[in-house]
Amino acid sequence: MTNPQIIDIQSKIISELESNHSKKSSTTTTIDVKKLRKIILFQLQTDSDDKDAKKLYKKSVKALEADGKITLDSDGLITLLNSGDGKKKQKKDKKDKKKKSKKRDKPNDDIDVIENEDESPISKKKKLKISSDDQSQVDDDDQEVTIGKGDADKNKPCKGNPLGVTRLFIGNLPFAVDETSLRDFASPAIITHIKWITDKETGKFYGSSFVEMKDAKDAAIVVTERNGEKLMGRGLKINYAPARDGDIWPPKSKEITGNGGQAGGSGVKAMIAKPDNCVKLFMGNLSFDIDDDTIVKFFANVDAEIKAVRWLHHKDSGDFKGCGYAEFWNTEACEKAATLNGKTLLGRPIRIDWAE
Repeated sequence: MTNPQIIDIQSKIISELESNHSKKSSTTTTIDVKKLRKIILFQLQTDSDDKDAKKLYKKSVKALEADGKITLDSDGLITLLNSGDGKKKQKKDKKDKKKKSKKRDKPNDDIDVIENEDESPISKKKKLKISSDDQSQVDDDDQEVTIGKGDADKNKPCKGNPLGVTRLFIGNLPFAVDETSLRDFASPAIITHIKWITDKETGKFYGSSFVEMKDAKDAAIVVTERNGEKLMGRGLKINYAPARDGDIWPPKSKEITGNGGQAGGSGVKAMIAKPDNCVKLFMGNLSFDIDDDTIVKFFANVDAEIKAVRWLHHKDSGDFKGCGYAEFWNTEACEKAATLNGKTLLGRPIRIDWAE
């Protein structure tokens, strides 16, 4: 009796190939066997390095090939077949394999052989065919993309990120978020591009964004270690969001929308909902020349007396982050201080939001 796990994997393989086939005008769909394996194991929520899962995938591919549903050529490319094409393709591939094996028997000092099955022999500027939604970064009319050595390293799969995705969705952001505060939140992981998500008609910030990370490892850090953590009192929702066919990604500039890097604009309306009896404010986009006396005098302009101030610093270097918290004696003073959101302080518009 066939292993039910193998049947499930076979079904996913065919489904993935058919899904790609429906988007193309050609009669067959081809995809690299190792790339397809990563996609299937990701769908099964299985680590890409799981040996047992790899064996089941290999058995599933062989079984589908024996049934004439797919072919696997000597270059490691899987092709989805129509039922009448199976035997013809299998005979052709056997001949191709024999020819390839004879060529490999001849020594060639100019060729480096890569033994690791998890790595594909991608030379610098070699063209790769891309046929999966999760792998695509090209326009609908394009069938291949040139990948340099640096790009291959950037999207190299790692623990917690088996597909090597570098594009993330971040939701439940506070309206006072800006480029600096979001980058500080992700640190030590590095964000290279930010796209604030806004309403097309009104331009109003939705409280979410897409970000591009420096590499797959940094993306994994943010997803596995920052998801659910609070930024300005709001627990963020973070997940992988690979770009699809036709998406222009990453953006040409580091940000697409926003007022000087701030997603939600300035003023009290741009702040999150005020917590009951709130007496604390978050302060962002501060000058590095800020000190206790300056901030006390700043809020004194609206008769808001500060009880305490806490400046935020980087754990490793001790450098000032350009943000902090101000606590007031009562909620009335806190409300008065909040009216200064967006006002200029030491040459910079201060970002203020409610904090718990």
